[in-house]
Amino acid sequence: MTDIQQKNTLTKSWVVCLLAMVCCLLWGSAFPCIKIGYRLFSIPADSTGSQILFAGYRFTLAGILALLIGSFLNRRFLIPKRTSWGMVIRLGLVQTVLQYLLFYIGLANTTGVKSSIIEASNVFLAILCACLITRTEKLNVSKISGCVLGFAGVVLINLNGSGFEGGLRLSGEGAIFGSAAAYAVSSVMIKSYSSRENQVTLSGWQFLFGGLVLIVAGLGMGGEVTGFTPASTSLLLYLSLVSAVAYSLWGTLLKYNPVAKVSVYGFMNPVCGVLLSALLLGESSQAFGPAGFIALLLVCAGIYIVNRSNTPAL
Repeated sequence: MTDIQQKNTLTKSWVVCLLAMVCCLLWGSAFPCIKIGYRLFSIPADSTGSQILFAGYRFTLAGILALLIGSFLNRRFLIPKRTSWGMVIRLGLVQTVLQYLLFYIGLANTTGVKSSIIEASNVFLAILCACLITRTEKLNVSKISGCVLGFAGVVLINLNGSGFEGGLRLSGEGAIFGSAAAYAVSSVMIKSYSSRENQVTLSGWQFLFGGLVLIVAGLGMGGEVTGFTPASTSLLLYLSLVSAVAYSLWGTLLKYNPVAKVSVYGFMNPVCGVLLSALLLGESSQAFGPAGFIALLLVCAGIYIVNRSNTPAL
């Protein structure tokens, strides 16, 4: 398929919708699959070193797969420019090391349902970073309204009596929120770096670098990942493919379409995370309870409003 044929195919609305939904399903499935992976590899909630090592294995493999997929699509092996290695290292430290170190620790100490909703706050944090810190965008009524609705949903899921489960824990919900903040910062970094380097190249190499750092950190903390069986190994491979395939698909859609046309489907990420957590982890009482349902609606409405933002800047 030529580049023109690929562009004609990937700009069709039904194709964009289908592939974007595949990305959301993949990303949403990561929440319950990581918790299942903890069980399959016998990684306890208090074994931070083993959790970090598990994350390191996943993202090292994800980096390799992303580079292979990207190289195939670009018909050349993706190697960063000499001036881009600093960006790769900085992005890897923030997007992979810091974000997923906090994410894996937090997910081991809270539910998949709460994690998927709290993690959705990265959309609003990224907007606030871009508007108030780097000032690359301007606030408007839609963005503010979306942020308010989204954070209301995050607060509600944590104040829900049936799902609060002992209160807000720094090692659980707090770590997940910290992971969302790291993602928000990395989003601003990617926006700046992608104008100087191929986005797939940046993603693949920062996954690989960040994954290796996590492996070293996990081993240094005495972590171990044992119990490699066909089932557990397949799950690890799947989690690696989640990152490699989803980022490659999403990046390809962004290459040929306006950002708003693609990013509007991001509101489905928490929906998929909550529903799949309920299905695979047995968290249906929290996912489908009144407060959990309202919280999910608020988050989804907030993300939708932000992505459809078209009102005049304040």
